[in-house]
Amino acid sequence: MKRKLNRIFDRLHSAFGSQHWWPADTAFEVMVGTILTQNTNWANVEKAITALKEKKLLSPDKLYQLKAEKLAGLIRSAGYYNIKTARLKSFLKFFFDSYGSKIKLMAKQDLVLLRRQLLAVNGIGPETADSILLYALNKPIFVVDAYTKRIFLRHGLIKKEAQYSQVQDFFMRNLKQDTKLFNEYHALIVKLGKEYCRKQNPKCEICPLHGQ
Repeated sequence: MKRKLNRIFDRLHSAFGSQHWWPADTAFEVMVGTILTQNTNWANVEKAITALKEKKLLSPDKLYQLKAEKLAGLIRSAGYYNIKTARLKSFLKFFFDSYGSKIKLMAKQDLVLLRRQLLAVNGIGPETADSILLYALNKPIFVVDAYTKRIFLRHGLIKKEAQYSQVQDFFMRNLKQDTKLFNEYHALIVKLGKEYCRKQNPKCEICPLHGQ
């Protein structure tokens, strides 16, 4: 299985090249983006991020002090803006209370403990927590999303009823524990899911993994 997963990675990387994820200027921007991208597409998130940048508000201090109504208006393009405002505010409170809004301090925390802390924040589930850990804090943890489940289910490598933790464990048991590998692998999976292994009308015949 280890060889098969590495072979899949090699084929995807050969087809698509490095994806340079997460697309952001700072680790804090990644954190905000992981919450904004819940239940929406990245194009909508980019509009919200741009709106925050234009107002020079994309910093922990400024977002923490910003009134919820104002924040909701600025991130409207990301959808579910009132819910996401509340989630951002909950995360910011945790970030300030537990780590004084210091990225470096947060990054030094033990992975297992930090993940548990993130999951205790209102509105942060496993995918969001792991995206923060991997993409913002460079922790070696594999992110699982709908694309991951769809692709590897279709290839018969996971079961339909597999839970998030089971799919994550499948990758982490069979891949080298390497942050860069986990980062690139997940990014390539997203690329494949968006362009080929689509929910409707998948392009199986021309998929880079065809025959794999």
